[in-house]
Amino acid sequence: MGVLVDEGSNPFELACLTEVLGIDRPEIGGLLYDLHLCARRPSVGMRQGFFSMTDVAGLSALQHADTVVVPNRPDTTRPHRPDVLEAIGRAHARGARLIGMCTGAFTLAEAGVADGRRVTVHWQWADEFRGRYPRVRVDDEVLFVDDGDILTSAGSAAALDLGLHLVRRDHGAEVGAAVARRLVFPGHRPGGQRQFVERPMPRREESVLAAVLAWAEDRATGPLTVADLAARAGMSPANLHRRFRAELGCTPNQWLTAVRVEHARRLLETTDLAVDRIAHRSGLGTAANLRTRLAEQTGLTPTAYRCTYQSSGFGTAG
Repeated sequence: MGVLVDEGSNPFELACLTEVLGIDRPEIGGLLYDLHLCARRPSVGMRQGFFSMTDVAGLSALQHADTVVVPNRPDTTRPHRPDVLEAIGRAHARGARLIGMCTGAFTLAEAGVADGRRVTVHWQWADEFRGRYPRVRVDDEVLFVDDGDILTSAGSAAALDLGLHLVRRDHGAEVGAAVARRLVFPGHRPGGQRQFVERPMPRREESVLAAVLAWAEDRATGPLTVADLAARAGMSPANLHRRFRAELGCTPNQWLTAVRVEHARRLLETTDLAVDRIAHRSGLGTAANLRTRLAEQTGLTPTAYRCTYQSSGFGTAG
């Protein structure tokens, strides 16, 4: 995996990527990815001159990378360096997977690899992006977009969401959950950018929702209902629904389903239970419901998912 480092880029997203994808984790078998940093020059200054990275590999390090990560851009109006754009284009042409972090989506579009594709970008730059690249489909309500061989994140902390999604996609839900636990970060954050655009900071009196989520996550695989959540929170179901929409950008049922599907994925990876038993134990009820919900998240049937991840182990991806 080759990670580009741009002059003036925000170091936070780079740190998120290296923490999720590049750290040796003996508890899950070691390195998940063979990650290398590269840039146009061996010394690169980070945002606002906080520090510089030195001894960074050159763009030639991208020649054999099967995944290329493009960082956020400090100035989206200034054309990117032609050699960087050419390196991205060559990587895409030979089949490499491309990942754009925040305004890195501008770089992908400028390199000509995003036409007709679906991407996301930080909500602050969404309108500018649409105006400059009308042939690219922008979804500015989500934290990240997985469009097959092109993935993009909304910026800042969404780098963690996309990084964990990549781990789940490549190594399975069990490994993704283990990495999320080490990061003390939710394995799946429901909702999207809209929650931050409309109200960046929840009011103090709304902090009760965090306690309800923690209580519900331990009980989500049982016969838990929205009415149960509302009773635990001490509010009406309608008020609970409004709170979920405002703070998480999803409904209580959508949140419960996401937690249950994550549990089902882990059972598919780690047990030989029949699909109907997994549906029951994960709280999804029926095998048909499990198939539908799993396909929505992964595009796979339970059988295909199990074949892909149950014996995938903890190998290192390039």
